[in-house]
Amino acid sequence: MKALNIILWIIQVVLGAMFFMAGFMKVSTPMDQLAQQMAWVADVGSFTRIIGIAELLGAIGLILPAALRIQPKLTGFAAIGLATIMLLAMIFHISRGETSIIGINIILGLVAGFIAWGRISKVPIQSKS
Repeated sequence: MKALNIILWIIQVVLGAMFFMAGFMKVSTPMDQLAQQMAWVADVGSFTRIIGIAELLGAIGLILPAALRIQPKLTGFAAIGLATIMLLAMIFHISRGETSIIGINIILGLVAGFIAWGRISKVPIQSKS
């Protein structure tokens, strides 16, 4: 279990950093520049900001509750939330005929699902009580 705990921590930090960067970009970059980088932004407009905020919160949720041991069960819920965002992203991209770009959604969703499984059922982090 110690090895799984270490693996989960590494994956949490890496996935958290990835989602933090992606979310920060969606929240802070001007919409016209985002639309040049990601074609779908032009179709969803300001909803891109909501997606970015959700990714930022998910990234924070992967790390802080577990690291501080304050409500660490939130880490598993954050992972479930990020996996859900990736599932919805896959559905969205498939509906637009953008199947060539869903590979990253699948990988990130599976990694988030692995974290949820690990932190909820295999190696949960105990609260500071």
